[in-house]
Amino acid sequence: MVYKFRVILDAEEDIFRDIAIQENDTLEDLHNAIVNAFGFDGLEIASFYTCDDEWTQEDEIPLFDAGEVPGEMKAMADYPLSSILDSENTKIIYVYDFLNMWTFFVELGAIEEPENGVSYPDLLFSHGHMPNTAPEKDFSAEGDDIYGDFEDDYDDEDLDMFGDGEDFDDMSFDDNQWN
Repeated sequence: MVYKFRVILDAEEDIFRDIAIQENDTLEDLHNAIVNAFGFDGLEIASFYTCDDEWTQEDEIPLFDAGEVPGEMKAMADYPLSSILDSENTKIIYVYDFLNMWTFFVELGAIEEPENGVSYPDLLFSHGHMPNTAPEKDFSAEGDDIYGDFEDDYDDEDLDMFGDGEDFDDMSFDDNQWN
């Protein structure tokens, strides 16, 4: 079978590529197809991330085994597409070049019979031009104030450790006593 993906750059403009690739190909093969489709040089590291239907990032699948013990961490080459994606699990996130954070939403749109005479992977459609630099990422959580309207009910008197209104400035320590 052939998996047909839409790979969308996380940007304000519509920039995407449609790619067809065989189901037995690996995530590394999909990585190479994405690199070629978007015109990257392929010299940067990358990772796929499993995610839920709301694009919430879950498990990382790196390009290379980055574990401390060789072979302890599975890499893209260890995952056939059919082991990660199917008609129920259709979304993954792809990040290329961790310094620039080119981020893509990759969605499986169709599973079809291969066409005679077509070599895969195949770039089916291209829309939009790649910007020169990666779009800015906003890493803030929903809402700017992560603590909300937190009030701890302490005031300056509660923090007076000496109990008599003195503070460290009133203690007349010699500034150079350690010299």
